[in-house]
Amino acid sequence: MMNQAGRKPRNSLGDISVLYVSVLMRAIAEEGHDAAALMGRFGLTSETLTSPDARISIPRFMRLGQAAIELTGNRAIGLTMGELTRPVDAGIAGLAAQCAPTTAGALATLIRYSLLTSRNSRGAASTSGNGEQAHFYSIRPYNVFNYFVVDSVLAAWTRFVRIISGEHRALERVTIEYPSIGLDDAFEAWFACPVQFGARHNQLILAPGVGSLPSRQAQPAMYASLTRQCDEALTRIRGGWTTGDRVRDLLMPLLQGTTPSLDTVATRLGTSPWTLQRQLAEEHTGFRELLDDTRKDLAGDYIRETRNALAEIAWLLGFANPAAFHKAYKRWFGISPGEHRKQFHEEQTRKGIR
Repeated sequence: MMNQAGRKPRNSLGDISVLYVSVLMRAIAEEGHDAAALMGRFGLTSETLTSPDARISIPRFMRLGQAAIELTGNRAIGLTMGELTRPVDAGIAGLAAQCAPTTAGALATLIRYSLLTSRNSRGAASTSGNGEQAHFYSIRPYNVFNYFVVDSVLAAWTRFVRIISGEHRALERVTIEYPSIGLDDAFEAWFACPVQFGARHNQLILAPGVGSLPSRQAQPAMYASLTRQCDEALTRIRGGWTTGDRVRDLLMPLLQGTTPSLDTVATRLGTSPWTLQRQLAEEHTGFRELLDDTRKDLAGDYIRETRNALAEIAWLLGFANPAAFHKAYKRWFGISPGEHRKQFHEEQTRKGIR
């Protein structure tokens, strides 16, 4: 996928605004620890955190979160992040959302414009039921590096709903895909509702009547102005996308556990397979070429930036088995994925980069 300047992002797995890093730093300080030391370890400066356009890769954010857990000893630091999150921490999307007329409308607005502050190859957040159910995409396979991401997102949404509605018990239920880590009581106390682990989806469901409550910060004129600015920003992001860029964007989340077909992608784009093939040919590319290139880009970043097992990466890229992934990786890079990861880590160690 290309960014708004027409260049491939530095990390194909996705990136996130430093606005969210700032929330994590506040959470570390809230736990009584020195956030500055962790910033230095990860090469982050105060100038970085005050740059409105700065982003870091999703894998780096995950490693940063795990380091924060190790530093504070709090495995539920995502909940602390949620408690400290303000609408402005979601950028202009948060400012627009708080001005919406109703609580459900505010939550739906917040999520509708989430691309302005984060982009992930795994998928995109969504709402249903007129904004009364919010869904966070699956990031299977789960490990200690991505538990806190789910926690922080669901907690931030919950905090936002509480601010907008004025109701602390704003939720009917929360469901989380990853298995219980033994903190069920702490999660239920924080969310003030039943929390189900090992569920099919990551989602929160508003309590009956909460979605229709007027937003305590509703402002019709500002809502119209700010959502217009959000729409314009989304248009700028997507405006430079070619058909091939849109195909890549769809392929990334669809790859998990399967190989997407041309028909599937064409349907998602609202066109016919023949028309899609023709449009790609006009751009001097094809579906199979884009599929292979997308897998290659993701594979390189998974090997360098994550600690996922090779079998997990094979699944994430839609290969039938690890052997098929191994064969493709050697074709792409001339080296096995395991040896490539070893060489990369040795190089990072020599440079003093963790």
